[in-house]
Amino acid sequence: MPDPRSTPEPTAWERANPTRPLPDPPLGVAAELADVEFRVTPAKVRLGRWLFYDPRLSADGKVSCATCHQPEHGFSQLEPVSTGVHGKRGTRKAPPILNVAFPVYPVFFWDGRATTLVEQAKGPMANPVEMGMDAADLVRALRAIPGYRKYFAEAFGDDRIDVDRVAEAIAAYEATRLSGNSAYDRWDAGDSRAFTQEQQLGREIFFGKAGCNQCHLGFNLTDARFHNLGVGFKQPPPGADPGTGFVDRGRAGVTGKDADLGAFKTPTLRDVSRRAPYMHDGSVATLREVVELYDRGGVPNPWLAKEMKPLHLAPGEVDALVAFLATLDGEGYRDEAPAAFPQ
Repeated sequence: MPDPRSTPEPTAWERANPTRPLPDPPLGVAAELADVEFRVTPAKVRLGRWLFYDPRLSADGKVSCATCHQPEHGFSQLEPVSTGVHGKRGTRKAPPILNVAFPVYPVFFWDGRATTLVEQAKGPMANPVEMGMDAADLVRALRAIPGYRKYFAEAFGDDRIDVDRVAEAIAAYEATRLSGNSAYDRWDAGDSRAFTQEQQLGREIFFGKAGCNQCHLGFNLTDARFHNLGVGFKQPPPGADPGTGFVDRGRAGVTGKDADLGAFKTPTLRDVSRRAPYMHDGSVATLREVVELYDRGGVPNPWLAKEMKPLHLAPGEVDALVAFLATLDGEGYRDEAPAAFPQ
């Protein structure tokens, strides 16, 4: 007679959808996943992966987290702004989800309105433009899928389904999207063949004349703070409140401070060449145009970041800086949608 305490044999479906070991941080990513605010386990990551790609978490059954956070584009997208349920268009581009489970990321979204990775995971699901599912609708939809219960139990110890667990599982999956072992990381590790001469010059400019590392610093090349580059600013009519020049108030929409008008979070530069166009509104088409924007010192406005000054780069220096940015493309985070979901 079988021992009732023994682990049941996995089904064929489970063998095709196994748990995966947690990834080791790739070269250049020094921190450990234990730094995240909750426990990351293989069972929780497997559940989160299904939830991340499952369109049944959206109001129209057509949109998932991966609709906008696309693996092949550094978990960002090639569209200037995101399109959500029922074809509704947002006003911001999906930021990348790479190396987000570390203390360098104290806040999330372009405006920093979420303070934990779990809180961040809840935002798009409830947003009426993005996925359009309030907590009650989301839980009701998942409880109507019997196959999910077993995997919630494996991940959390019992089969209760609620929005906090959904968000934590998705955040656990996001925590494993690690980008490293780029040419930049190999160069830093002592591989002198990792860069071309042009890329070496670009690196010198990045950390020297251009001062890009004032904001793009650390292993993930971001200070996770907020800066006004003037992107999106239109000079208002004479006598009008200059603040009306920003259609998107950026960080000021969270803090209520005029000093934060038009300020947006510094994104990671990891895999930056894979996700054009750029900026919070996708308004800058190419990396070269991004460098040229910085070379001009940004777009003048009353709240322009103090770091923004004309760089006076020569055309060849612009080319070299763009070439260096391509060395930040890494590996380790790629994925694809599961072949099937719990039923």
